[in-house]
Amino acid sequence: MKNLFDDFNPISSKQWKQKIQFELNGADYNETLIWNSPEDIQVKPFYHKDEFRGASNLNTKASEFKICQNIFVHDLEKSNLRAIDSINRGAESIRFTIENENTDVAKLLENIPLEKITTYFNLAFISIDFVKKINDIAKRKNATIFCTLDPIGQLAKEGNWFTTKEKNNFETLNLISAATTNLSFISINGGLYQNAGANMVQQIAYCLAHANEYFNRITNINNPIVFEISVGTNYFFEIAKLRAFRLLFNLIAKEYNHEFDCHLLVSPSKRNKTLYDYNVNMLRTTTECMSAILGGADTIANLPYDTLYHKDNEFGDRIARNQLLILKHESYFDKVNNPADGSYYIENLTHQLAEKALTLFKDIEANGGFLKQINNGIIKRKIQESADKEQELFDTGKEILLGTNKYPNKKDRMKDDLELFPFVKIKPRKTLITPLIEKRLAEKLEQERLKEEN
Repeated sequence: MKNLFDDFNPISSKQWKQKIQFELNGADYNETLIWNSPEDIQVKPFYHKDEFRGASNLNTKASEFKICQNIFVHDLEKSNLRAIDSINRGAESIRFTIENENTDVAKLLENIPLEKITTYFNLAFISIDFVKKINDIAKRKNATIFCTLDPIGQLAKEGNWFTTKEKNNFETLNLISAATTNLSFISINGGLYQNAGANMVQQIAYCLAHANEYFNRITNINNPIVFEISVGTNYFFEIAKLRAFRLLFNLIAKEYNHEFDCHLLVSPSKRNKTLYDYNVNMLRTTTECMSAILGGADTIANLPYDTLYHKDNEFGDRIARNQLLILKHESYFDKVNNPADGSYYIENLTHQLAEKALTLFKDIEANGGFLKQINNGIIKRKIQESADKEQELFDTGKEILLGTNKYPNKKDRMKDDLELFPFVKIKPRKTLITPLIEKRLAEKLEQERLKEEN
């Protein structure tokens, strides 16, 4: 069979650029067509095999990503029934958030097919006895369970460590490591950095340096580490971010003889979500979930469109879950592995993000490590600088959120629909360090609009 491309002469990268420059009628190529991202990555108008640096050789199994349902545990019976209903409606994993260590885990998990789904426990405390109970269930039911314990993330977010009977949180983790063999228990809250305003290079480097502290302090890490990552709407960059992260994690883990790949639990960012014209949030989360799938997420927990201002509700959860079901089963995202392979653009972004993040990671390690820089306020200051730059872009209209700072519907009224406080909450308390603050871009503008409502 004749190859149709034989009828066309190959065109070099140089020839393409010359043709583009001719069509610009004297306008400067660099100033007109090349733009710089917040990570200082130059984005070109085209990418060519002449400049291709080689594939990343990542195995991203898009066909295997799991659809996760978030459940905050307050009433045991209702949470149990909600989990069962979610599984019957398409959820393939459940993430329980538990604040009370007296919660009856066995009752919570009654009649849930643990052998068929992945279960996550997001604990607001750290307890050896509690994790042992979960470990026993995992062993008895042959279940895949992750306890997402992250004391460093707790310090960064709340300003204090978990309260424990042991000398410190790392001693507790080491005791948990010795007492459990049937579940993973270490997690990295990478979403905190994204939602606080860190750029993508910072997100990757901080997550890696964060994990490196655990590698240095926990004697045996014999299960995968869960990375809870948030993604925004910079579609191709977010795909490349997840790919670059997996690439660098495997590089660093190899130095510790850690043979497990990282486990990416991905959610859409809250930073770009809005109170007004809230249905646009569905469009944002759809593209963000697509980035997560193509970037190689293991599990995706979507955000309901009304998560900012409504309490958990059946309709919002169902829509969020159905978005993922449509992507997986009707858009055929479950049919392809390594979907980003062959894209010169994504490969280029992956390499650049990885290189810049590795440089930042090395700088953190050379200057005492992540924990030291968290305690000294360096990480918070760097994130705040990035957040302030992004906020300025939003405030001046250069970064657009449709329906909010572009084409707002002045007739929108939200004041009487708020079940939750949608803005930064300040909790006066004594802390060891100044915590990182997660803040949405639209908060100031939304507060002004709420005041103006009749």
